[in-house]
Amino acid sequence: MKLAPKPENLLERVALALNLAPRPLLDTQIAFTMARAIQSAAELGMFEALGKSASTFESIAATCGADPTATKKLLDCLVGIGYARWKDGKYSLNKDMRKWLLRDSAHTLVAKLAFQNLEWDLVGKSSQFVRTGVPLDFHQNATPQDWAIYQDGMRDIASSPAIELAKRLAVPRGATRLLDIGGSHGLYSCELCRRHPALTATILELPGAVDRASEIAAREGLGERVTHRTGDALSEDLGEATFDVVMANNLIHHFTADQNGELARRVARALSPGGIYAIGDLLRANHPGAGGGLPAVMDFYFALTSASGTWSLDDIRSWQRSAGLAPQKPIKFPSLPGWVSAPASK
Repeated sequence: MKLAPKPENLLERVALALNLAPRPLLDTQIAFTMARAIQSAAELGMFEALGKSASTFESIAATCGADPTATKKLLDCLVGIGYARWKDGKYSLNKDMRKWLLRDSAHTLVAKLAFQNLEWDLVGKSSQFVRTGVPLDFHQNATPQDWAIYQDGMRDIASSPAIELAKRLAVPRGATRLLDIGGSHGLYSCELCRRHPALTATILELPGAVDRASEIAAREGLGERVTHRTGDALSEDLGEATFDVVMANNLIHHFTADQNGELARRVARALSPGGIYAIGDLLRANHPGAGGGLPAVMDFYFALTSASGTWSLDDIRSWQRSAGLAPQKPIKFPSLPGWVSAPASK
């Protein structure tokens, strides 16, 4: 998947086709201003106000505690980019956006948009990263408030793929013990436990993540079956034949190849016979340009904010095989393009 300027009339189509339109400006000034407009509307509660009923800009400004003139400018921007509609002097939320931008929707992304305000500052240090080669390591420097915003945002992203994974992951028959390494908000564990009533889950997380993560699991009504354990995935003793299923979702991009290989060996030791180790993450393209823009952008993003960037499916399978595990067919997710769960059995 790749984002690109979309012409809206014949003149614009000609300009793009003949390379007359300044593509770098479209990809930067227009793109980042549009992004900030969407994030600001979410932060101000404007999508909630739009979603209730068609309203004037004055009414929406009053609801959001904002300046009427500036509110109209932002609303007009949202109309222009397809997020809102305008008719007879009133504004409303585009129907396609209700799924993503209303807080009570099962698929809401409002918390993720809040986290993107923090990501904005991180990405702003891209030049510093390229000059020095030193990543920012967000997790090591996050405050308790940062952790809360981050985990709520990650839960938003996981809402759909967690349900899909619970349906499609081949959990061994009779499985009762799940270890979710770096499981944070716990949604993947919650959905698997809902799907498999005999299953209980332990989420291994860093100290800064556990308090907020426990609150999220409790909200899911699974506080007794989904518990948290404080520890470091790189050094924690996972035991021997202790778990039937081990998951590591959105974790391997934080580790080097050697660290991921060592983790796979400890996981293999911790699995009972027939157990499953499922690694879920965005994949690195096999070569530059393969797969379009999404894998390339996310590889750079995770290299900037963590330790390594993304990894390829071949990398993942090599760690699993070296640990004595047998890779299975990867699971792809329509709700999260580019994200794959790669299971392997013992």
